[in-house]
Amino acid sequence: MAMPLQSRRQVATCDKCNAFLHFHKPGHIPPCAKCHGTHFHRLKMKFKDYYEILGVARTATNDEIKKAYRKLAHQYHPDISKDPAGEEKFKEVGEAYSTLKDAEKRVAYDQLGSHPNGQEFRPPPEWASQHGNQEFSFEDIDLSDLFSSFSSGKRHAQGRNMPMPGQDYELSTQITLEDAYHGTTVDLSFTVPEYDNQGQLKRVPHTFKARIPKGVTNGQKMLLRGKGGKGFHGGRDGDLYLNISFILHRLFRVMNYDLFIDLPLTPWEAALGATVKVPTLNGAVNLKIPAGTSSGQKLRITKRGMPKQNHEHGDLFAIVQISVPPNPTEQERALLKQLADTSTFNPREHFV
Repeated sequence: MAMPLQSRRQVATCDKCNAFLHFHKPGHIPPCAKCHGTHFHRLKMKFKDYYEILGVARTATNDEIKKAYRKLAHQYHPDISKDPAGEEKFKEVGEAYSTLKDAEKRVAYDQLGSHPNGQEFRPPPEWASQHGNQEFSFEDIDLSDLFSSFSSGKRHAQGRNMPMPGQDYELSTQITLEDAYHGTTVDLSFTVPEYDNQGQLKRVPHTFKARIPKGVTNGQKMLLRGKGGKGFHGGRDGDLYLNISFILHRLFRVMNYDLFIDLPLTPWEAALGATVKVPTLNGAVNLKIPAGTSSGQKLRITKRGMPKQNHEHGDLFAIVQISVPPNPTEQERALLKQLADTSTFNPREHFV
């Protein structure tokens, strides 16, 4: 856990007269000694990703958070760890757990948003009024100091009846190429903070089905409005951002809306030309192979790729791969020998 800042002097700037004010108590500052103003310049502070520190998802349950904390606390305990940075990591783990184990602190933390570790950020304008004091100063203070200054009774008194929006969530799901081609429905489950009948804030399971339309792309982020956490005291429900990725397919590779497939051909099919069946996500098609086709050549099959939002389709590209018999018969060997003896074709002529 981070050390308290009581012995470290901090500085804020009065919004009214621009006077500098020095103070020691972290998170709160007294009125300006020059003009008696009570509003001060709110600076940024550095973000700490408590979920990343504990190695859990932002949707983790209380039990998952506790389990992760116990494991890491034991790993980095100063009496056990040989890691030179073990003591600092032990403090970080404790700091993260002390915030995330408390339901109200976790809600307040989540509403700060998600930022890279160490990035300077500014809490949302309404955050201080909902969770603390309008006179918070964010200069020379970190998240542990901010959350350690919370007063549960004060938060209840200030925010009990104030409408608060529900928390936004971000989840990831994997689907098959076939699901993306035809559209599908996925089951989603995570935990959300809700008040029980006694007014206590708890995290409860939130499960529902989400429809994924055909035409989604690999890596696309879908917005599901109102599918996040429940709003408090009449506030709107939060949103859910769903990150979609494709499961690796045994035949096809995907790039945007186009598909690629390796097409094995025999030497005689490539040399003489042929018609072969090629699988697609919507049934096999016949593809005419031009005589003299080379290995690595791309053969386009139009409109057999992934569907687009405008009801069009991408293309399917068959990448030719010349395959030879792994165990040729005596007759095949004789024919290949005859071809080798009579052909003057030299594919390495450009080497000379």
